[in-house]
Amino acid sequence: MLQHDVIIIGGGLAGCRAALEIKRLTPTVDVAVVAKTHPIRSHSVAAQGGIAASLKNVDPNDSWEAHAFDTVKGSDYLADQDAVALLTQEAPNEIIDLEHLGVLFSRLDDGRIAQRAFGGHTHNRTCYAADKTGHAILHELVNNLRRNGVTIYDEWYVMQLILEDGDAKGIVMYHIADGYLEIVQTKVVMFATGGYGRVFNTTSNDYASTGDGLAMSAIAGIPLEDMEFVQFHPTGLYPVGVLISEAVRGEGAYLINSQGRRFMEDYAPSRMELAPRDITSRAITREIRAGRGVYPDGRPGGPCVYLDLRHMGKDMILSRVPFCWEEANRLVGVDAIYEPMPVRPTAHYCMGGIPVNTEGRVRLSGTQLAEGFFAAGECACVSVHGANRLGSNSLLECVVYGRITGRNIAEYVQGRKFSDFDVQGYLNAAKSRIETLLSKKGTVRIGALRQEFQDCMSDHCGVFRTQEGMQEGLNKIEAFKQQYEEVYLDDQDTCWNTELIEAMELQSIMAVGEIILTSALNRRESRGAHSREDYTQRDDPNFLKHTLAYYSPAGIDVQYMPVVINMFEPKERKY
Repeated sequence: MLQHDVIIIGGGLAGCRAALEIKRLTPTVDVAVVAKTHPIRSHSVAAQGGIAASLKNVDPNDSWEAHAFDTVKGSDYLADQDAVALLTQEAPNEIIDLEHLGVLFSRLDDGRIAQRAFGGHTHNRTCYAADKTGHAILHELVNNLRRNGVTIYDEWYVMQLILEDGDAKGIVMYHIADGYLEIVQTKVVMFATGGYGRVFNTTSNDYASTGDGLAMSAIAGIPLEDMEFVQFHPTGLYPVGVLISEAVRGEGAYLINSQGRRFMEDYAPSRMELAPRDITSRAITREIRAGRGVYPDGRPGGPCVYLDLRHMGKDMILSRVPFCWEEANRLVGVDAIYEPMPVRPTAHYCMGGIPVNTEGRVRLSGTQLAEGFFAAGECACVSVHGANRLGSNSLLECVVYGRITGRNIAEYVQGRKFSDFDVQGYLNAAKSRIETLLSKKGTVRIGALRQEFQDCMSDHCGVFRTQEGMQEGLNKIEAFKQQYEEVYLDDQDTCWNTELIEAMELQSIMAVGEIILTSALNRRESRGAHSREDYTQRDDPNFLKHTLAYYSPAGIDVQYMPVVINMFEPKERKY
């Protein structure tokens, strides 16, 4: 058995930022980071467009209050406003801190950090490093972890959270390289495991984004908050789903339909292509449904629309958004300097997650906190995004709440001791789970079942939803759960058995998908990214509240929790 004072699951921005803050404040605390990939392969590295902060380098009239209002309005008033205030107040200093750590932000001519326009923001406040912002930040954080003596376990898969009577005591983890199982006893567990885009068939997320942290928390008895709110990014490169950053529209690109028309004037005339993502995704979907979509070869009536950069010119494209140009050219053979990119909405981000307070402590319920258990980043729900996240607020949440959570862990861990638990019992259970999967003699392939499940989620819980469709999706999930009992693995080895990891990830995907669909079915309104065709209006009297969904094999129990409203009264959301 291993021991660490603090164990952080996830090597992305939130986890690394928390680890660094703990070591800065309390250098003698033993901190370890566990990641199922190498930390610099975490999905944070794929974040492109930027990170929001009211630095006022481009717009002197910006303020944290304006940033907070844009965020709350963008959330369709479901964000907790105390959490949003903290996020936006701390944002400018966090950008400066990142710069001092070595992050190479793009610059204005006078040397100050550059800031660009982004969807839903009323001021140019998004700091960026060309269109590789996540890459620039994560690399510096990982370098600083090593400098500060943080232990890194890379390519370990965490199988179980050890949570007893609301007290987090450790984890069970599996070494992918050789199949070795290890129990880690710890005073504090922090989850920073990222999102769950792979629950859907088309996503901007990497293959590792399978919702493992969310599923482990739910199975341990932690409710998941606001899981019905899944952000579909408007501009996924068709047909691969890879993200074409909002930065491209921030730099001036147009969305056009088969008639060559900038159709966003019909949906958000004041913001056009820089409307919030939920509005833009619905607009694209409606254009395609109305027959005004295009095929990638230009024929009308197709399954996507065009993102047109041609008027921006070669120099601007290659200096401001070079990675997006490269991705389109490499993946679908489109040279965006001379031809438009085919795009359509792709599953991108989860606004919901493990419920936490503004100190990063995990909630057992609407009123009770777990002991020794913290979370931050995309896997957590604090909630600063509510029903819809504004672009460039996700990297900000990761580093601000990563830092805040790390700061609170550094203080909390001082009063904690290691707790006893049945080490051999957890080890035996993990061995049994692995042996059962390896010895199955069923008839169902992992890949085929995963594809069917992902198709089901995309078909029945996509950009638009209905009672009938979601209920049909839940009925299919029950059948998929039965099929999972009949899976078999071709690879029986314990050495680098990626098929075994995929089998365990599929369990996470299926648990998270069931919670998403059940939460969505119970929210009988349209709000932000949750758009129902049978309940088309927002319903504040009945649903201005957070969902808390409790998982069990017998079904999902849905409860609710109040929204913190202390600055901006909810009003109709118009752009």
